Amino acid sequence: MSTTIVKNWHAIYSRVRSALMRRGRTHHEAEDLMQEAWIKMASYEREHAVERPEALLMRIALNLSADAYRMSVSHGEEVAVEDVVLIDVAPPIDDVVLAKERMARLSVCLRRLSPKTRDIFLSYRMGDLTYQEIATRHGLSVSTIEKHVSRAMVQLAGWMEDW
Repeated sequence: MSTTIVKNWHAIYSRVRSALMRRGRTHHEAEDLMQEAWIKMASYEREHAVERPEALLMRIALNLSADAYRMSVSHGEEVAVEDVVLIDVAPPIDDVVLAKERMARLSVCLRRLSPKTRDIFLSYRMGDLTYQEIATRHGLSVSTIEKHVSRAMVQLAGWMEDW
């Protein structure tokens, strides 16, 4: 290594590290890149004469930084296993049990409705039919269909409320 770079290594190291940090590297990442760049430059200097070692060190460090960026973009970020937080998106078991009980209760309540009211209500709520389509199917007026749906909703709400 040249005597100039050895004498001023603190200042040179600091300038190159600062250049890396200005380009978005963290202090830790810049330190790692600097160590790798320093080793590469020392290996290169064994076989070649270097006229401007600071410029070479800067170029090696910036190239290493660009390579690391391209690698992270194409392969994704590296994450240590101990840093991974697994999130269970499944609902808690008591919520699942409660929902099943509600569905069973709703099924019982639907069976309490008269067959005609139940058919009209389910055609409207589950079959996505309009009042007019249901009225045509049953040979009733739209007003009568509205009353059946309204009555079913009031009765179901009342029965489910007690549960």
